[in-house]
Amino acid sequence: MLPPHRVIRAAVLALAGIAFGQSSPSLTGDWVSAFAKFDAKGYERVNLAQSGDRLTGESDGMKLTGSIKNGKIELEGKGDKDHKLKASGVFEGGEFRGTAVLDGDDLTWRMYPEKKSPGVKTHTFEPTAFHRQFTNAIPPVLHVFPGDSISTWTVDAGGNDAQMKKRSNGGNPETGPFYVEGALPGDVLAIKLNRVRLNRDLAFSGTRVVPTALHPGYFAGLQRDSEKVKGFNGKWILDREKMTGRLEKPGDRLKEYTVPLRPMMGCIGVAPPAGMAWRTGYLGVFGGNMDYNEVREGVTVYLPVFEPGALLFIGDGHAAQGDGELTGDALETSMDVTFTVDVIRGKGQSGPRMESADYLMASGIAGSLHEALQMATTELSRWLARDYDLNYAEIGLLFGSAMRYDIAEVVDPFVHVVAKIPKKALASIPPAKGK
Repeated sequence: MLPPHRVIRAAVLALAGIAFGQSSPSLTGDWVSAFAKFDAKGYERVNLAQSGDRLTGESDGMKLTGSIKNGKIELEGKGDKDHKLKASGVFEGGEFRGTAVLDGDDLTWRMYPEKKSPGVKTHTFEPTAFHRQFTNAIPPVLHVFPGDSISTWTVDAGGNDAQMKKRSNGGNPETGPFYVEGALPGDVLAIKLNRVRLNRDLAFSGTRVVPTALHPGYFAGLQRDSEKVKGFNGKWILDREKMTGRLEKPGDRLKEYTVPLRPMMGCIGVAPPAGMAWRTGYLGVFGGNMDYNEVREGVTVYLPVFEPGALLFIGDGHAAQGDGELTGDALETSMDVTFTVDVIRGKGQSGPRMESADYLMASGIAGSLHEALQMATTELSRWLARDYDLNYAEIGLLFGSAMRYDIAEVVDPFVHVVAKIPKKALASIPPAKGK
């Protein structure tokens, strides 16, 4: 099997033969059409078959016909109702470039060959820089294919590595972004956390419950009694053999207190929609700083894709965290992590979803607990309707008898609630056809 750079070079040279009028290699195969109007962009997958200089194919539900002559391509497509395409272009820089009219809109157009995986691979990535935004503006640090795994590490929320060396300013600096070939807007990126492991013996947490989780009058009283809590700190000693944590300076009342360690990733996110950039303290439809303590080893996170390649970021490791992340910082630490990426084509979703051995879980992220609960319930309902072909009444009966909710976190700019259904409750329900 040819290495990736030789496969791509061969495709480019073959297409160059068309541009210079040499014998025509076949354009049969998979392509991507990219449309743009000012700063708005859209993408569609194209499958072409060539016979002589004639082309046929399909794209986004349209049947395509066209021709290729002397490096110039002409394509027309017609789908349901008024869904129509007319495009033309010439070969330039390894792709076809030109103009198109799509559903009545005049657009710039380019079409490039879809890259094929040379085979599943595990990449070891050594980060040298860390980023504090979820955005499409940061160049990817690594290109991978669906099915590939990445083994890497993250700094803690304050920017410290496994040796407590400062590698970044604080604020959840992220490792990445990783570009996943073939991921397009409207797809879903699946991130399977194969390994989430502590790589040092220290963690740091907040020491006081945040005011957003308390009654205002009670919180005001706590502020008046603040002298009582002097001398406390949130430094934790981690025992990686026993997988327990204890306070470095616990005081008399907590000197016997230990906490079981359950390493998790606070941040997993992709580039947000519409070219937006969010600081890494934020969370939303793109994932981000979700701080859900079930995002740990063995769990798969599903995120909607908004940019080609998805642009995946990961960071903010926690040695342990209670529901809600009530002190504003969990047991913050650096982490070694290995994960596998995959692309679920054309199965767009409205927000983050997760899957463990025991549960299907859907996120609701909003400005209040009530809104977040509504969003989480809605997203899980959509998931079950699609994958199990359940109607509204069937979902209601299932939710009424088996639903569970987790308050993932309440300390960041938005509240995160997770709706979860046990897989045991779904065991007798056949999946929808094609699932």
